[in-house]
Amino acid sequence: MDRLTSMQIFVRVVEKGGFSAAAEEARISPTMAGKHVRQLEEQLGVRLLNRTTRRQSLTEIGQLYFERCKQALLEIEAADASVKQMQLLPRGVLRVTAPATFGGQMLTAVVRAYLERYPDVELDLSLNDRVVDLVEEGFEVAIRIGALPDSTLVARPLQPYRALVCAAPEYLARCGTPQTPQQLRGHNCMSFVHGNHYNRWHFSRDGVEQEIEVHGNFRANNGLALRTAALNGIGIIMQPEALLCGEIAAGRLRRLLGGYELEHRPMHIVVASNRKMTPKLTSFIEFVVEHFGRDAGSFTAPD
Repeated sequence: MDRLTSMQIFVRVVEKGGFSAAAEEARISPTMAGKHVRQLEEQLGVRLLNRTTRRQSLTEIGQLYFERCKQALLEIEAADASVKQMQLLPRGVLRVTAPATFGGQMLTAVVRAYLERYPDVELDLSLNDRVVDLVEEGFEVAIRIGALPDSTLVARPLQPYRALVCAAPEYLARCGTPQTPQQLRGHNCMSFVHGNHYNRWHFSRDGVEQEIEVHGNFRANNGLALRTAALNGIGIIMQPEALLCGEIAAGRLRRLLGGYELEHRPMHIVVASNRKMTPKLTSFIEFVVEHFGRDAGSFTAPD
């Protein structure tokens, strides 16, 4: 029996929860599916599955082998896709989901370049701050901010999603410029409302972390509203770099406390582990990494 086929059958058995379902998907008999798994066990000299008359479960070493098999099969699929990509141009509808601020401010700003490069692709972008189930909701790729506890996703790292503290020159001329986080206590700091912790801002410098409780006469659950308030000179805000970089570049907002590290979260572009890597999907992932990957430099204002 072919070793690769046996690995594929073993992965299907685990994911489908039994030999019958895996055999049906692979269009072979349950007996043949069992032979594939037994051959792997004989070649490895270990038991991969605990079998009973009613169900199967992975052994400890079977769990490790299952994860490695999945990764190996994905690499093979990616290699095949890369060859086909040389022959096929990206085309068709690509469904993408991204967080509202990053997607609306940064991703959308470079979409034109992607569509000009790949004119046969139609991009369907959904902006949503909740964690979207890619498989259940029919999305091919997502931008995720924060830790990735879901091991069923294949991820490429992007730049960290950083926050900045800013205010309009008008406000600073009227109220002064804070030089340390502690001095924020004497300023009108407008906060993003999220749970019960909207008025606590976190900073670090030289490995020392500090939490500052700030106060102000305006707060909102929308970053665009806070940016508009800051542009109108109401007070100081802490918001994502993606939302503020254009206004900073234009001089309408001024970055504050540049010597301090502000809160930031990891950001990735992710696909489901069983998603076929089509040319349109591969091209979009590479395009996003090109513009927002770790080696792409800081966020810049859209042209």
